[in-house]
Amino acid sequence: MNKKLLPLSATVIAAALALAGCASGSGSGASGTSMPGMDHGSTSSSAPSTSAPALATEHNAADVTFAQMMIPHHAQAVQMSDMMLKKPDIPAEVTALATKIKAAQDPEIEMMTGWLRSWNEPTQLPSGHSSHNMSGMMSDDDMKKLGAAQGTEAARLFLKQMIAHHEGAIMMAKTENSAGKNTDAIKLSKDIVSAQEAEIQEMQKLLATR
Repeated sequence: MNKKLLPLSATVIAAALALAGCASGSGSGASGTSMPGMDHGSTSSSAPSTSAPALATEHNAADVTFAQMMIPHHAQAVQMSDMMLKKPDIPAEVTALATKIKAAQDPEIEMMTGWLRSWNEPTQLPSGHSSHNMSGMMSDDDMKKLGAAQGTEAARLFLKQMIAHHEGAIMMAKTENSAGKNTDAIKLSKDIVSAQEAEIQEMQKLLATR
């Protein structure tokens, strides 16, 4: 063996391993997988940065379904938060919570959309799968009630609805954590569980004071 070939740098070795990992990765569609619950609830304020590209293309059907379901789930949480931020006479603690939820979930929507595109997967749920059937999702009537409510009544309704919304997101995230393959998606699922469980406790305390 030529001894001149031995001192390979750690960088070269790492690059070779990364290339091998990409070559062995295989993607699969999400249409054949369902998840028991569908959300942000709210996502974690410590969510992965959207500036980092989703280079890890290894994924399975659970990862795809998780992203396709969590995107509209998050979108509704953002919509509910926007409703509260536009209303007058909402307690400061509730508007602060709505601001935090929106700030966390908007970037996560962009991040998950980027993953699906990098995996060459649809960014929307397959036809025949309604986002309103997801666990924790508000119905059209629920959203109309929140939109019409004012003041303390609106704050209490928002907290009750968002607790249920978060519980649905946690179910979805736990399923991804156990069935998913993509490391970034699994990390996000863990972040969602951690953040939303803490926010549920916060909202329950706020409800107790109103």
